[in-house]
Amino acid sequence: MTMLRATEGRLTRADRDAVPENGLRHELLDGAIVMTPSPGVPHQRVSTRLFLMLHAVVQEPFELFIAPFDVVLPTGDVLIPDLSIGRQSDLTDKDLTGVPVLVVEILSPSTRRRDLGDKLTAYRDAGVPHYWVVDPSVPRLIAHDLVDGEYAVVADVSGDKPWTAPAPVDVTVVPADLVR
Repeated sequence: MTMLRATEGRLTRADRDAVPENGLRHELLDGAIVMTPSPGVPHQRVSTRLFLMLHAVVQEPFELFIAPFDVVLPTGDVLIPDLSIGRQSDLTDKDLTGVPVLVVEILSPSTRRRDLGDKLTAYRDAGVPHYWVVDPSVPRLIAHDLVDGEYAVVADVSGDKPWTAPAPVDVTVVPADLVR
């Protein structure tokens, strides 16, 4: 993971958009441009399987997106979650502006620390009501719900243990099924 910070002030979306294409993901997090390599097979396997599960249950007025897709938070951060569900009314031709109802990050060696730290904080501060983190190496799913401005862990399941999400969509996830 590489971070570029402005020597004076915070970088903006225009700064991020001006970075030349180099095969890395470019996000704007807390005024810094963060670049990460493309994910590997375990990450992509989980992403695809979870996308298919969620796609089967997401209904209007919501829509499901898979990375790379920009989510522009009200805080100014421009992040690329692995999966997100947002309101169709918050879509532009190139991104989701506003607060998604669900964000999912899938841990990779290069993103683990940020997904569990700075990104969790950014999603919380933006008011994202549901934040899931999936660890393919265990396999494990941790689900957070926003309660009184803080994330509370509402599920922490591993292996073959199922969990049914009560919101924002009704779906049952078995972490081991995401990696098989």
